Amino acid sequence: MSQCARVNGRCKRCEGDLPFEFTMAFQPIVDLSLARVVTYEALVRGSQGESAWSVISQVTDDLLYRFDQACRVKAIEMASALDMQTDLSINFLPNAVYEPEACIQATLEVSKRVGWPAHRLIFEITETERVRDRQHLCSIIDAYRSMGFKTALDDFGNGYANLDLLTDLTPDKLKIDRELVMHCDSDLRRQALLNAIILLAQELDMTLIAEGVETRAEALWLARAGIVRQQGFYFAKPAINSLGTDITPLLTGLKKELAGLKSEVESSSGAVNERT
Repeated sequence: MSQCARVNGRCKRCEGDLPFEFTMAFQPIVDLSLARVVTYEALVRGSQGESAWSVISQVTDDLLYRFDQACRVKAIEMASALDMQTDLSINFLPNAVYEPEACIQATLEVSKRVGWPAHRLIFEITETERVRDRQHLCSIIDAYRSMGFKTALDDFGNGYANLDLLTDLTPDKLKIDRELVMHCDSDLRRQALLNAIILLAQELDMTLIAEGVETRAEALWLARAGIVRQQGFYFAKPAINSLGTDITPLLTGLKKELAGLKSEVESSSGAVNERT
C-alpha cells in the first residue's frame, strides 16, 4: 500500500477536477415487510444518461482517487437536492482509499454542508478482486463504522465477492448477487444456497439484500424465506437525476399477498395439528 498524500489532514490525491462530466441515477432498495423504500443506491451515469461504462472507461489510474471522491460528493449533493428521506448507498473502490481519515474529508464536508447525517450513508465495497491487502480493507470498514457510516459487501456469491472474504471483513450488509437470486422461486439448488446464506447472515449479524430481483415470484419467495430487503428491475430501474416514480402501491400489494400466504400456511398447519 502506497503512502497517503496527506496534507493538513486531507488526501491530495482525492482532490482536483475531472476531465469529464457525469451524473447519478438512483435505484430503490425496498423492505417488503414495511412496504416502503428504505435506501437508494447511487449509480454512475454519463451526463446525458450514457452507461456507467462510458464513464468508468475514462477513469485512468491517475484519476481513480479523484473519481471516487467526486462520486461521493455528487451522490450526496443530488440526494439532498432531491429531498431523499431514506438512506443513501454509494459504491466505493477500496484501492482508492489510502488512509480512511484523510480520504473521507470531502465526504464529511459535503455531508455537513447539505445536512446529511452520517448514519444515513452506506458505502458498498466493490471490485474486491483488486484488494490484496485485506487488513487495509478491514481498517477502512472499522474507520467508517467509528464515524457512524454503514458498509455493505456488494455482489456476494459472484466473482471475487465470495465466502472467504467474511473470514476477515465485517460489513453491516450483504448484497446477494443476481446469479443466486434469479429463478430462486423454482430452482431448488439456489434455494438451498440462499437458505444457507440466511443462516450465515443471522450468525454474523448482517442484513441481507437480494439484488437483481426481476419477477414477482422471486420477490415473494425471497421475502417468505426471510430476505425482505430487495433491489431490482421488478421494483424500479435506476432513474437518472431522479428518485423515480412512486412504487408504494406495488409494495403494499406485495405485503398484503405475503400476509395472505402466511395466513394460509398457518391455517394449513393448524388443520394438520388437529388431525394428529
